[in-house]
Amino acid sequence: VIQPGFEPGTVTASGFANGKVSPACGDMTPQHGHDSSSKPAPYNITLDKPTFRPGDHITVTLRVVPTSGSISFKGFLIEARDAGNPDGPAVGSFSLLNPSESQLLHCGHTQGSAVSHTSKSKKTEIQAVWEAPKNPPSGVQFMATVVQKYKVYWVQIPGPVVSLNGATGVPPPNPTPTTTTAAVTTTLSALTRPVSHSPPGLSKSCLRDPVGCDPGRDPLCFFLSFTPEARTVLFELSGPADGYLSFALSLDKWMGNDDVYLCVRDGDSVDINAAYVSGRAHPELASENVLSDTAWQLADGVIQCRFRRDILLPRQIESRFSLDQSYFLFIAHGRAEDGVIYRHDRQPLISTHQTVITGLPENLAGSRSPLLIKFHGVFMLVAWMTTVTTGVIIARYFKHDWPETRLFGRRLWFQVHRALMTLTVLLTCVGFSLPFIYRGGWSRHAGSHPYLGCTVMALSFIQPIMALLRPATDSSRRYIFNWMHLGTGTIARVLAVVAIFLGIQQQALLLPGPWSTGVLAGCVVWGVLVDLLLEFHSKVVIVSRFKKIVLAVFLVGNVGFLSVLLNTIRHV
Repeated sequence: VIQPGFEPGTVTASGFANGKVSPACGDMTPQHGHDSSSKPAPYNITLDKPTFRPGDHITVTLRVVPTSGSISFKGFLIEARDAGNPDGPAVGSFSLLNPSESQLLHCGHTQGSAVSHTSKSKKTEIQAVWEAPKNPPSGVQFMATVVQKYKVYWVQIPGPVVSLNGATGVPPPNPTPTTTTAAVTTTLSALTRPVSHSPPGLSKSCLRDPVGCDPGRDPLCFFLSFTPEARTVLFELSGPADGYLSFALSLDKWMGNDDVYLCVRDGDSVDINAAYVSGRAHPELASENVLSDTAWQLADGVIQCRFRRDILLPRQIESRFSLDQSYFLFIAHGRAEDGVIYRHDRQPLISTHQTVITGLPENLAGSRSPLLIKFHGVFMLVAWMTTVTTGVIIARYFKHDWPETRLFGRRLWFQVHRALMTLTVLLTCVGFSLPFIYRGGWSRHAGSHPYLGCTVMALSFIQPIMALLRPATDSSRRYIFNWMHLGTGTIARVLAVVAIFLGIQQQALLLPGPWSTGVLAGCVVWGVLVDLLLEFHSKVVIVSRFKKIVLAVFLVGNVGFLSVLLNTIRHV
């Protein structure tokens, strides 16, 4: 499963969308981890002359076969080889006619001895000019590797053979160019029945999101089940995904050294593969086929797949976990293009505890939000939605209501205000540190949220320091402190609210929307309305008890909004 902090990548290493494919110069085979297509290639190579002399120029054209239905291609590699030794090095050199779509490569000892693509844009024709070397072989054959999409390509498509003028005995071209690609291909078939969603407890264990959802009725249900059999385990996976759906077995709740299983959509089919994550890297497809009875189904944006895996595997098959042990379970999904997977769309669903895959059936619970991140959200909501708002209201509107009432030698309003603001700073400090503890550093995928958080944290420190250094009440400079204290506090509150709105949209704490955003907005508007009402009260003569009633009503409403948000975080 691809975890936070990773750039988009492929399920195997070494796809070169920029055409820098010099490592493939020798056998001309893309390092995509798949076999060359066995179907006839819908592309051909044509030349503008059948013979050549040293230093002659020949225009080489790679194009789509007219009868193939205009199937475009994304990548290519063109070389000229000695017709008598097609596995030998490239001969001659090229110059470009389409520099925006093609580039020269250094293959062997000659600069510009091959031509490749510059991007994965769709093409139907490419031309280049080949220059014959000073000491050419008696016959030269042109050949091309063409990539239609990531897992569909043709290696060393044979082109025409051109003869050196005056040469005799030109060898015929090799009709079956060799390739070095070797991979185990699993035959896939459409599911003869949908993924079973019978309740757990009878024979299978299930992990679901939302809790208790039914994949047969709810198209938004993410569902993983595993059923122990005699020597195998049957896995079933279902969920809405544009590109891929995957799950992993892990020894902890953090990505690294995990056993991964991928169901990747490729057009109108689904590829089911086992993979392994070594450290914080992209999944690497298994070199050995360890899955059997694979089946899949695509319907209404939902990917479903099913397969079996042996409980115990031979020792020579590395990096595969034994299924008689206990693991955390991850479910992730994301985009895929031509079989290439990208970073997951949401935080993975992670089981709350380890479970033995071959153990007793159980209904597993899971969460998409780490516990530390949940506490981060809770502390920030309490601090900036409740304690700071209440503290400001007390200081602004109740200063003159308790002129003689004292607590520990100081006026009551001041002690309440100071206690609430101190609590705000403490909650902010603890909440601020939790994401850094969880991530182990800065998050590259959180947008402006952490920058706003750092600014709020800095202003939260400035406020109490400013209060400790404030001049006396009757000082001529007191008004400077008053305005700075008010301005700094207001800026901190505004930025904190913006940061919280952005925070509930983060992958690590994605609250269900749009209603959760509406609840948060209601909490903010509630505080603003109370502030305006008390401000109006201070300008007119109303019964003094009115302010206390408004404060009580505000606290009841604020706690109500806050309780809804905290309960939502608990269930994420």
